[in-house]
Amino acid sequence: MREAIRVLVVCGHPRGNSFCHALADAYAEGAGKAGADVRRLDLQALDFDIHVRNHSPNQQPFEPDIARARELITWAQHIVFAYPTWWGTMPALLKGFLDRVLTPGYAFDETEDPSVWVRLLEGRTAQLLVTMDTPPWVYRFIYGQPGHNAMRKATLGFCGIEPVFINTFGPVKPASEPQRLSWLEKAREEGAGLARRLALQRFRDKCLNWVRILRLQFYPMTWVAYTLGALAASQGGAAFSSLRYWLGYAIIFLVEVITVLCNEYIDYDSDRRNGNAGPFNGGSRVLVEGGLSNKEVRLGILAAGIILAVAVTILFSLPGPLGALDLFLMGAFGMLAVGYTFPPLKLSYRGLGELDVGLTHSIIVILCGYVIQTGQWGDPYPWLLGIPLFFATLPSIILSGIPDHDADRAVGKRTAAVILGPARAARAAMAATVLALLSAWMLMAMDVFSGAIWNVNILIAIHALALVHALWAYVREGAPVKRINGLMVLSLTYVLWFGLTPLIELW
Repeated sequence: MREAIRVLVVCGHPRGNSFCHALADAYAEGAGKAGADVRRLDLQALDFDIHVRNHSPNQQPFEPDIARARELITWAQHIVFAYPTWWGTMPALLKGFLDRVLTPGYAFDETEDPSVWVRLLEGRTAQLLVTMDTPPWVYRFIYGQPGHNAMRKATLGFCGIEPVFINTFGPVKPASEPQRLSWLEKAREEGAGLARRLALQRFRDKCLNWVRILRLQFYPMTWVAYTLGALAASQGGAAFSSLRYWLGYAIIFLVEVITVLCNEYIDYDSDRRNGNAGPFNGGSRVLVEGGLSNKEVRLGILAAGIILAVAVTILFSLPGPLGALDLFLMGAFGMLAVGYTFPPLKLSYRGLGELDVGLTHSIIVILCGYVIQTGQWGDPYPWLLGIPLFFATLPSIILSGIPDHDADRAVGKRTAAVILGPARAARAAMAATVLALLSAWMLMAMDVFSGAIWNVNILIAIHALALVHALWAYVREGAPVKRINGLMVLSLTYVLWFGLTPLIELW
């Protein structure tokens, strides 16, 4: 038998006979009839000081009603707030209640970094039943729904209570009796349908967490490099096979999926310690935040591996140029990619991670696109195409380890930033930036690149100069271990020149 959902209904209207109380009653009735375990707090009946009179709310004695409220919030799985909108936001009574209840150490914890905090009320959801005399569309589109934003994001979300569902009822003052009765029925239906809504939300959250952990934002450049190799093959006179192209890309995609999931799994200890995690470093945080379990990630790796085996079998059973040697070499390249963190290679823990990522996201992927169409490994053209892309990829890979420096060093992960230190790692990124530009110029002189790439030659040089200048400024700043999102954006966009420009030329 499934355990009843624990629901706390909080009415924040300072008058006991308000329509908000009627909404709270209706919601509690619907939830109770659906099997929920419902508790109630009517703030107007509680005895507490709404003002924080000390430097910290924790320094102020907790009245018995406040202590009981905290016990109920701890007990609850779903918290419902019913309150009116006054002057665009909540009444002073509810605001004072939140000030006294959601205190540091109970609702959240501060860290040394003011931009990082610990949400202590995670695992709970909430719902707002909000009345107003303003037409809801005016409140949303003209005023920007300040009260909703304050509760959903800056208060409940800050403490880890999410998602927050919102029902707005208004304008109340001119509403007819049938309209008010329909609103009460709506609140009753919301309570009765809570279990279904939470189940649907859990499913959505699970899907979103799978999308997050896959880190799909980094896949397009792999596709660009792979397509570059395939188009290079057709330029060399090979007949282009769409079926082999898409099967080959499915294989590349699945290898990347397995690599990313392995990284998340193996790097958990480092990610957990990381106070500088951002959009470009520190992993997806899905495992750290409990969005997926270790078991689910292991099953994801297994599923991707099975699909990968099927795709490889189909590709190599097609009539064409691929043979046993091609299967062996492509398998070795796949192991090299997965071996970034996965044992026994664990290249990122042995000081070879940046080299591994640079090769597998440039020369090797271009070669795979070329060989799947032709079966030829010895043609120098795809190898030469990958050289500038290899050097251009290194700066972003090297720099992504700088914010992770302390966490990686603590778990024995030997990235370039750990081995060289942030300052010398930044200088290494400068050198790779320049080498990417010089190698592209060299290939232009050899007529490997021609046409379109000449037209953006000066733009590439300007971008390289901007990246080197920003890196030098970071070194002069003392190369602190912190988030370096600006440098990451500059380095990641620099890669685009060396993938998209030859791709456009060959298209």
